[in-house]
Amino acid sequence: MEPRRRRLQMSGPTRGAGAAAAAALILALLLTCSVRCAESSKPSNVILILVDDQDVELGGMTPMKKTKQLIGEAGATFVNAFTVTPLCCPSRSSILSGRYPHNHQVRNNSLTGNCSSPLWQKGPEAEAFPVFLSKKKYQTFFSGKYLNQYGQKAAGDVDHVPPGWDQWNALVGNSQYYNYTLSVNGKAEKHSDTYEKDYLTDLILNWSLTFLDERSPQHPFFMMLAPPAPHSPWTAAPQYQQEFNNVQAPRDGSFDKPGKDKHWLLRQPTNPMPNSSIVYLDNAFRRRWQTLLSVDNMVEKLVKKLDSIKELDNTYLIYSSDNGYHTGQFSLPIDKRQLYEFDIRIPLLVRGPGIKPNQTLKAPVLNIDLAPTILDISGVNLSTVKMDGESFLYQMAPSLRNGTARPFFLVEYTGEGSPVSDPSCPKLGSGVSECFPDCVCEDAYNNTYACVRSLDGSHNLQYCEFADSESFVEMYNLTTDPHQLQNIVKTVDPSVLQLMNQRLIKLQSCIADSCHDYKMRNNQ
Repeated sequence: MEPRRRRLQMSGPTRGAGAAAAAALILALLLTCSVRCAESSKPSNVILILVDDQDVELGGMTPMKKTKQLIGEAGATFVNAFTVTPLCCPSRSSILSGRYPHNHQVRNNSLTGNCSSPLWQKGPEAEAFPVFLSKKKYQTFFSGKYLNQYGQKAAGDVDHVPPGWDQWNALVGNSQYYNYTLSVNGKAEKHSDTYEKDYLTDLILNWSLTFLDERSPQHPFFMMLAPPAPHSPWTAAPQYQQEFNNVQAPRDGSFDKPGKDKHWLLRQPTNPMPNSSIVYLDNAFRRRWQTLLSVDNMVEKLVKKLDSIKELDNTYLIYSSDNGYHTGQFSLPIDKRQLYEFDIRIPLLVRGPGIKPNQTLKAPVLNIDLAPTILDISGVNLSTVKMDGESFLYQMAPSLRNGTARPFFLVEYTGEGSPVSDPSCPKLGSGVSECFPDCVCEDAYNNTYACVRSLDGSHNLQYCEFADSESFVEMYNLTTDPHQLQNIVKTVDPSVLQLMNQRLIKLQSCIADSCHDYKMRNNQ
């Protein structure tokens, strides 16, 4: 909310303590002025660029030279940013709602897992952050991938435009680059395979530039741009299809290491991987980077456009991903969904009013924090919003906000399996899914887990419990074992296990403000 302005009335000369008090009051008013005071009386604009499946642990930001310069170097880079669930639809639902999966109830990418389901639409979607922005008179614009099941007939078809959006250009279904259908303000628009007219990343950019030209300058705007890159099918723009041809997936860390002392799913892959898997994942790695070059170009053109319309200095630009990714770690060829750092760490770069350039921020930030941060920027009173996340504006711009970093947080995931065996891999039986290449399964019903991740300066730990027949537990000390090679659950101090278990139980049942209660610290 915009702070009330108080007029200082002085009768006659003010000396000594009175002058000091007046000076202190003026300083306090300047320091506590909300973001809307940063540039003008108009609230700040916000642009969220959300890519699909971009890792940060395996060099996923390497192709993003312009993005790192124009957003990261011009503002803040968060080196400890995490998703609370490493899969597209549950993660995006967390971003939109500011809630952990146990509170928004989206468990996986299927309609039965509540992805864009009627239950989601009637509940969390109706309270997602764009609804609050619309009430603050923001002009809102969406373009790109929304939720994996969006636009399906059982999910309201293309007619369904979520509340809070003025301009709606959403992909039907999962990421594609060509040959897709969009919902354009509730009307189906089919696209073919002509680069100039249909390449989705470029189309998102072009529509966003048009929106910036046609918006009302009297009101702030919010834009959410969600390109398909670097998600499969990894179709790069023609001009980038020969880039990175000599690049291969990193071979260090946990690459092709056996999943010793890990849960059942990680003990299944052949180790070492067959050459066919390595060829496949190297090709995927290169093509993922190629698709990202179009996103890097998008960022550059957006920044130039904002500068040309004199909105750059009053706009927060946020760049992030829904989850990380792996290519060969623990002999898993390609995917996400796992509890390890490569799948749960995400890129996060922000520039905007009050953010000093070239900041590297180490306090943990979660994707559920994006919604309350955007609302904080817009002037919404966060005490009126039911969200599990917290604004991280104070980290980027301490002159505007006060706050304290969280010492631990929750990561949770509900595994997906098939009730019947994969005809390509009949020996595997039922209950598993994503079994490619070479019949290596990336998910299963028993890949259901909840983790507490502790990252508070003195402790860098992860403790995970599985809802499987083994009640399997994994624990890692990431200070001494950053690649999570050694499960220490059988050797760690029992009191530490008890503490982590208590934290996990508490977080798994938290709602809104109780998710911010960190009284259970290391000395208890």
